[in-house]
Amino acid sequence: MEVGIGYAVVAAVIWGTYIFYLKRAFRGYSAATLTVLVNGFALGWYLPLLGMSVGYGETIAALGDFGVDDTAILALTAVTIAGANVAFLRALAIGDVSYVAPINKVVPVFVLPIEVVFLGQFLTPLQVAGVVVATAAVYIANFQGGSLLEPLRRAASSRAAQLALGSAMLFAVSDVGKRVGLQELAIPTSLWVPLLFGGVMVVLLPSVLRSARPPVGEDVAKLAVAGGFVASGEYVTTLAFSLVPASIASPIINAQAIVAVVLGGIVLGERYFRVRIAAAVLAVAGVTMIAL
Repeated sequence: MEVGIGYAVVAAVIWGTYIFYLKRAFRGYSAATLTVLVNGFALGWYLPLLGMSVGYGETIAALGDFGVDDTAILALTAVTIAGANVAFLRALAIGDVSYVAPINKVVPVFVLPIEVVFLGQFLTPLQVAGVVVATAAVYIANFQGGSLLEPLRRAASSRAAQLALGSAMLFAVSDVGKRVGLQELAIPTSLWVPLLFGGVMVVLLPSVLRSARPPVGEDVAKLAVAGGFVASGEYVTTLAFSLVPASIASPIINAQAIVAVVLGGIVLGERYFRVRIAAAVLAVAGVTMIAL
């Protein structure tokens, strides 16, 4: 249990640092192009990790058993992750890290009703309270003083907030897809992760081919670092979920919002730092209550 919790903490730090790195490192890329390039580098990093951990024989054997249901849920998850990443990167491009991260990390607020409607999930009073707390995090992230209704007006009119919320909704669908794929359909993680990386790339490739070509050659090192974040983040996240219950691992991993807000406030000097720290803490608290 202690080792699994340790992996979850490491995953939170990796993902939170990755969010900050994306904001700081890249300019001039379309969201689709950046997602495809980072996923490509992530796949390049992940395959050796896969070979060292479980070997390729098990993965190839599992591919032979891949059926229609498996393909359908993988396609749904890849499409929603692709859309979620594009929306999130666009939100980061126009908004502060410390503003976008708390809003984007309220994913469980949307996961829960999807599971209630489609998977028969029962909603406990604590989970309902968690939804309220996580929603309050969005309110506080938009608070800059003045009228108590101003945060609601700002969230409704802010393009960054709209994109971050839209991204959270799509991530919620993809999370349910992961649950169905990995639990109900029992797709091996060693097969699921590389196919998901590749699926996201395939979904976004037509958009990339229509986009202007950024000077990728100048940014190979930065793209390799970003891909390393994604590959190691997915790998450590998988280890965490394999050792501890999701109700314990998920809230810890979603603490990445706090990591991103702290880095954005301290390194980039973003405004309203204390308010956004409070929003990030509330977002994680709400996620924790929902996961219990």
